[in-house]
Amino acid sequence: MPDLLTRRSGGRSARRASRAAPLDAALRPIRPGMEGGQYRPLSETDMARIHEAALTALEEIGLADAPPSGIDVLTRAGAIHGTDGRVRFPRALVEDTLAHANRSITLHSRDGLNDLELSGARVHYGTAGAAVNMVDPDGQTYRDSTLQDLHDAARICDRLENIHFLQRPMVARDIADAREMDLNTVYACCAGTTKHVGTSFTDADFVADALEMLHMIAGSEEAWRARPFVSNSNCFVVPPLRFAPEACKVMEACIEGGMPVLLLSAGMAGATAPSTVAGAIVQACAECLAGLVYVNAVRPGHPAIFGTWPFGLDLRTGAMTGGSGEQALLSAGCAQMHKFYGVPGGAAGGIADAKLPDMQAGWEQMCSNVMAGLAGLNMVYEAAGMHASLLGFCHESLILGDDLIGQAMRCVRGIEVDDDTLALDQMREVCLGGSGHYLGTAATLGRMQSDHVYPGLGDRTSPKEWVEKGKPDLIDRARARKEEILSRRAAARFDPRTDASLRARFPIYLPA
Repeated sequence: MPDLLTRRSGGRSARRASRAAPLDAALRPIRPGMEGGQYRPLSETDMARIHEAALTALEEIGLADAPPSGIDVLTRAGAIHGTDGRVRFPRALVEDTLAHANRSITLHSRDGLNDLELSGARVHYGTAGAAVNMVDPDGQTYRDSTLQDLHDAARICDRLENIHFLQRPMVARDIADAREMDLNTVYACCAGTTKHVGTSFTDADFVADALEMLHMIAGSEEAWRARPFVSNSNCFVVPPLRFAPEACKVMEACIEGGMPVLLLSAGMAGATAPSTVAGAIVQACAECLAGLVYVNAVRPGHPAIFGTWPFGLDLRTGAMTGGSGEQALLSAGCAQMHKFYGVPGGAAGGIADAKLPDMQAGWEQMCSNVMAGLAGLNMVYEAAGMHASLLGFCHESLILGDDLIGQAMRCVRGIEVDDDTLALDQMREVCLGGSGHYLGTAATLGRMQSDHVYPGLGDRTSPKEWVEKGKPDLIDRARARKEEILSRRAAARFDPRTDASLRARFPIYLPA
């Protein structure tokens, strides 16, 4: 008997050790780029009507305020520059652009291990935004965000399996000069993670310097152009239906430099976009269709993400409602339109209006993250860490968001139905002379890792066990995880020679 107990104990210990080890990528229950699309709030007729309305808006209303370079490239492509200054887009021009636009985009990672394939209903979650505050959940306070905060966020994202990309989530408010802030943003993000990075530029004149920095990081301009690991988040329009001239010039410079572009239309339903969900989607689609024509007129087939980002509005107060059910519907409906057009797309999800990572934040973040994923949104931006309707970012919330997105991704994966999962053989084994339960069976143990997603920080113990463990607090556990990550040197840091060259060429504010 003692030998039997020893063997059983050893086997159990071995199984526990095996389950604690990182899973092989092929066995993981969730992974970047899983197919969504199960949730469809819009019917085929609805989508056709939205498209028709967007075409009508482009043909009859058009967009104002295009820069001279944009007017030139758009009119040469077939757009019409009216006497009222607005650029209008004939239907044939829009439909021809859609027919020839890039329908499958790879957003490269710097190390090649976390490339994102954007096509169909493949789903990816990551950060984004331009928060101006950092949230301190301990003191329940807000303070100005800094470059170090941004770098730390990048380092944390690099270690979180369910955060698939880093788009700059906050502004380095401790750098006053706009050019230096843009360059240090690129540096801080790329020095913190090898995952794909998204950023924006204040002025088109700053793009050349940023590209030079990226060529140095990549090893050469040729290496950069072969695998561009940074994309440009570009607010090329100022809704409703106006181009943003400076952003358009930035976009042109980024296209020439081989940088993928996110065409970002961020109307506010009820303020800068129609108050109805359908109307806000129509305007966002019209603006992004105009942007797609613009990009392809500059360089046919250039990688562009259809960034319909309409936001909700609390019509009682005028406050943004990023965590509302309406926001979730807006993003899910936009995801469907991306599939309707057959182009890679992105929208917002996971925003909390709550000021702290509390219960309100949990329901707000999960609602839109799940619905966006189920709708098959290629890029779910702002999916973790964002509070106060995009005004605040929280490192601890980012870490908790990794758990939350893991559960959202399990919903995206859905239910597999086949002879194995129907489990009739298991029922026969268990019920006809077996133990009468499925605990510990080979089938249960064999699928417990591949079928189930287990939270890294979420607590599933009984109340008794919880008390025995000292009543662990979720925020405390997230803080400990943050401190553990930041206590180690960043795995994505540049080699000493490259870093020295970057610091000699550019004013880098992060300590070496």
